Amino acid sequence: QVQVVESGGGLVQPGGSLRLSCTASGSIFSIMGWYRQAPGLQRELVATITSGGLTNYATSVKGRFTISRDNAKNTVYLQMNSLKPEDTAVYYCNAPDRSGPNWGQGTQVTVSS
Repeated sequence: QVQVVESGGGLVQPGGSLRLSCTASGSIFSIMGWYRQAPGLQRELVATITSGGLTNYATSVKGRFTISRDNAKNTVYLQMNSLKPEDTAVYYCNAPDRSGPNWGQGTQVTVSS
């Protein structure tokens, strides 16, 4: 069974930065991604990255967030800069395989002064 573990969330002031990390057990995943869910809203895509380094971002985070990965460690990172209060959410990592999505437990990111 695939295990996905996120870390790096916390409380940050508007304009600040955070870096999230996610490590998945098992073989290299062709794509890994970050999603987020704010209270009362549906889970939404933040960014994805393939094993070859191709990236995709939600419009709301383009230019502020950067996704990267270390295939040797099966780890994906999300560098979040210029954070806004509307970025507040639980951030989830997904490492899908042939069986379907594999979600982590989530890490809380709160942007507030």
